[in-house]
Amino acid sequence: MPISTRMLPAIKTSAKEAAKRGYLAKDAAGGDYLVEFGEFYGGVVDLTNPEAYAWFKEVIKKNMIELGCGGWMADFGEYLPTDTYLHNGVSAEIMHNAWPALWAKCNYEALEETGKLGEILFFMRAGSTGSQKYSTMMWAGDQNVDWSLDDGLASVVPAALSLAMTGHGLHHSDIGGYTTLFEMKRSKELLLRWCDFSAFTPMMRTHEGNRPGDNWQFDGDAETIAHFARMTTVFTTLKPYLKEAVALNAKSGLPVMRPLFLHYEDDAQTYTLKYQYLLGRDILVAPVHEEGRSDWTLYLPEDNWVHAWTGEAFPGRGSYR
Repeated sequence: MPISTRMLPAIKTSAKEAAKRGYLAKDAAGGDYLVEFGEFYGGVVDLTNPEAYAWFKEVIKKNMIELGCGGWMADFGEYLPTDTYLHNGVSAEIMHNAWPALWAKCNYEALEETGKLGEILFFMRAGSTGSQKYSTMMWAGDQNVDWSLDDGLASVVPAALSLAMTGHGLHHSDIGGYTTLFEMKRSKELLLRWCDFSAFTPMMRTHEGNRPGDNWQFDGDAETIAHFARMTTVFTTLKPYLKEAVALNAKSGLPVMRPLFLHYEDDAQTYTLKYQYLLGRDILVAPVHEEGRSDWTLYLPEDNWVHAWTGEAFPGRGSYR
């Protein structure tokens, strides 16, 4: 079974080696700049230093690829402090937005040079101009374990569509969200709704969150396990369809999750839709992103639509409940 893991462009366990070689970004005094990453302090590998870049690429090969990882989260691409001093002499304020693309390129080349490109996948939360060429997939980052419009379940679809229109054709999110702050607790209902949504994205992946004991998990009870079993079956059933959509993305750049106006450009209503999308060409998805709802309204452009669960036909060009 392939294992997916996590890494970031900073060093803790190999910090002494990186520091000895002079591969870390510097502070104003010329010392190694240490950054708090939430879980630990680490040195920032200076990706503008060709030797440091090549060294860290070998770290990826040894600690990820050679160990047999099936993929990984290439995390923290945005964590370049703007007061660091870099090997290339360019201000960190200027390099900050370019940093995610450098980080993506380092991961991409590690796969390319080992012949694993297309077999192993990494995903990122940070990006900038140039990331599209190298980042094999994006994810939405650390959403709150809630229903909020700004950083909860409701924020993920607009984020995916925004990324789609900037050239990032593959996107997914942590099922149930991640960030558990203050009195936040992931509810069973939220986890099940997020599971429903994720079954109709390019990747279906759970996350326990940063406070697992406070959050409802996929094995929380028999009903939750059965629901996940059903929706993962839906996801795997879509595999041929998704593979075709992913292949088209690789060939043409057309995203897998698409705003409706890409295919219904003459329908003005489709330009206003933030919370529904097309998965590939033929599946319209409108995730329920509000708590306590037993019904939902969506807009169908003019076409021949069939409800996936009931088989009922709809002509479109209107809203339906």
